[in-house]
Parts: sequence; C-alpha cells; structure tokens
Amino acid sequence: MTFRRMGSLAGCLARSLPWVLLPMAVSAQSNSPWQLSVSDSSQTTLVEISLPETGRWCLVWNHSVQGFPVTDCFRMKDGQLMLDSSHTPDFAAGLGYTSGRGTLKSDDKQGYRIVDMQVPIPDNHLWLRVGAPSVNHRIEVGSRLVSLSRLAADTLVEIRVQPTGDTGKQLQ
Repeated sequence: MTFRRMGSLAGCLARSLPWVLLPMAVSAQSNSPWQLSVSDSSQTTLVEISLPETGRWCLVWNHSVQGFPVTDCFRMKDGQLMLDSSHTPDFAAGLGYTSGRGTLKSDDKQGYRIVDMQVPIPDNHLWLRVGAPSVNHRIEVGSRLVSLSRLAADTLVEIRVQPTGDTGKQLQ
C-alpha cells in the first residue's frame, strides 16, 4: 500500500484497522462514465457511486481539532484522477498551501481556496483512515452526500475511481 500526503489530506491517509461492512450502492446515472467505489481493507465494497462525466467529487470532513469543514475536490482528466481544489476556513494543523501546487485564493469569508492544483492521484485511488462520527468524512457528488464515518469510522478504506463497468458491477 502506498500512502500519500496531499495538502489537507495529510492527517487522513494512514493506518489500517479491519472492519467488515455490507456493500451499499448509491443510485446512479445510467450513462455515467465513471464509478467511485469505497472498499475496506478486505476489499468488501462499502459504497459505489456513479460520477458525472467530469468525474468530479469531493471529500468533506470536519477538522478534528477546530471542527470547521474542509473540502478536497477531485476530477478525472484524460483518465487520470486529479486533486483539483481544496477549501478550508483556516490553515490549522495539517492544512496549508504548498507553493507551486495550484493557486491560493481567498474565499471572501476569511477562508482559503486552493484551485487548479492538478495533483495526479496514483492509480486513481487513495487510502483514507476514516474519522469518528464527529469528523464525519463524507463523499459529496453534486447534491448527494455519503457519510463514510457512518459506514466505517476508524477504518482504513480505499477510494477508487474507474470507468463504469470495470468492477463488473454496474449500478442500476
């Protein structure tokens, strides 16, 4: 397994704890070219989500110390998953801007947004140590939210994006 540090994901990608949950599917768009799946360390599928054509989705969570929401957004570009932007109201522990990795902007609410990050995610997947319910790691696709903390708190999960149908499981 490879663990990567990517801006505000720094404290979230780490350790493994086994946990078995039943698979869950989230309603899909019938013509979606991309599918996001979340699996536990034993490769049990926890959730599958069809993504829009852009492959855009966000990982949102509450900072474990300050409690404010942090959002990292991803998208597909030429078949490659990219960390595209990050938003935080504060540069608290583990959060911040790396020179040359995107453009730092104000969010006009005393917070920060880093845009145009263009950070490739190796093999189109990342590992996430899901936080407690108070952290509430969640995946946001448009108006849909799926709480990973509700499904797998304190568990190492793999988040993978691939073309629809590559897993042998298409959502209906």
